[in-house]
Amino acid sequence: MSENNVVAHESFPDTHHDTYSKTVFGFWVYLITDFMLFATLFAAYAVLKKGTFGGPSSADLFNINYVLMETLVLSSAVFVIGLAGVFAHRRAKIATIITFLITFVLGSVFFAMQTLEFASYVKLGHSWKNSGFLSAFFTLTGTFWVHVLLGLMWILVFLIPVFKNGVTAVSIKRLTCLKMFWQFLGVVWGFIFSIVYLLGVVK
Repeated sequence: MSENNVVAHESFPDTHHDTYSKTVFGFWVYLITDFMLFATLFAAYAVLKKGTFGGPSSADLFNINYVLMETLVLSSAVFVIGLAGVFAHRRAKIATIITFLITFVLGSVFFAMQTLEFASYVKLGHSWKNSGFLSAFFTLTGTFWVHVLLGLMWILVFLIPVFKNGVTAVSIKRLTCLKMFWQFLGVVWGFIFSIVYLLGVVK
């Protein structure tokens, strides 16, 4: 086939062979590797969660009502970014910007709440240095905290071209990956909330 006969599929996603599909597939591969990272951290936490060395256990430390509020905020952010992805594919510029900004606000609230949670533990003298349990806890949840920070930064970076040029084919590709990343965070937090916090408060 000559170059003159090659047709570029960039205006809308094609589920078979265009750049969009290849990018999304590559991002799925990245998310799988990231999930393996979290799986390793979950395994380390499972081994070390009983290693309190005379310090507080998870049941003594966690405020499940506060963590439930964090979960509701993050779940709302994941829901809204799902709507944002729909608006992006419809090339609705204003709706896309608004829903991604709402996601940014909700994500920022979650980020602030998690930061305050960590600060409260450290203020009480329960830092990551005190026991195997705390080391594993801070490593797992701290890694998630960093992912949320990156997700917030990516929202701002990816929205700048949308403000300037509207929802283009490139923007759809980028925003789809961003939506997938936040939905991935929602899944991982579901495991953290269930395994670390809910099971942690059961004596």
